[in-house]
Amino acid sequence: MAVSIVALALPEVRLIVPDRFLDERGFFSETYSRRALAEAGIADEFVQDNHSLSVPAGTLRGLHYQLPPFAQAKLVRVTRGAVLDVAVDLRRRSPTFGRHVAAMLSASAWNQLFVPVGFAHGFCTLEPDTEIVYKVTAPYSREHDRGVRWDDPELAIDWPVGPEAVVLSEKDRALPLLAEVAESALFELGVMDRETLQ
Repeated sequence: MAVSIVALALPEVRLIVPDRFLDERGFFSETYSRRALAEAGIADEFVQDNHSLSVPAGTLRGLHYQLPPFAQAKLVRVTRGAVLDVAVDLRRRSPTFGRHVAAMLSASAWNQLFVPVGFAHGFCTLEPDTEIVYKVTAPYSREHDRGVRWDDPELAIDWPVGPEAVVLSEKDRALPLLAEVAESALFELGVMDRETLQ
C-alpha cells in the first residue's frame, strides 16, 4: 500500500492519504492496510465498519467517545462530500488535555483521519449528502457512550457553522461541557488501549 501518514499538531492523531492509481477506466486504491499502518506505529485492530449519511450541509455529529472496555479508536474517511473532522484530547494528565486538532476530509482529497483511544471525535458536514465510512476498534455500547458538547467555549473549536444553522441530534445538543465531565469519565495519560481508565 502506497500511503502518506502525517502526524498533526496532536501527534497521536494522524492524517492518512492512500495513493490512487488512475487510468482511462477510473482508479484503484487500497483504502486500508493493516501492515502499512502498523509500520507507522498504528497497530490498532479494527473490528467494525460504520457508514453514515448526513443530508443537510451543516450537520454536526459529536463530540463522541466511549469508556473502556468499549473505548474506540477510529479511522475516518469521506466517500461523498466533505467534512471538518475534529479530535479532542481527553487524557486528563496530558499536557494537551482539552486541546483539539481539525482536518478537512473529502472524497476528492481521498484523505483519512486516525483518531486514537483517549480522544473525543466529531465532524461537521460541508456539503449536502455527505457520506462517512469509519472503522472502529470496539462495537457501540450504549452504557459506555459519552460525549462533550460541540460548542464548549473552553474547547474553542472553529466550526464552519453557528448555533443558528447547525443540524444536531437532541442527544448531542444535551451533551455536557468538558468541565462538567466527571474525572472517572476521562482517560489516563498514556492509555492507548481499550482496557484501562482511571
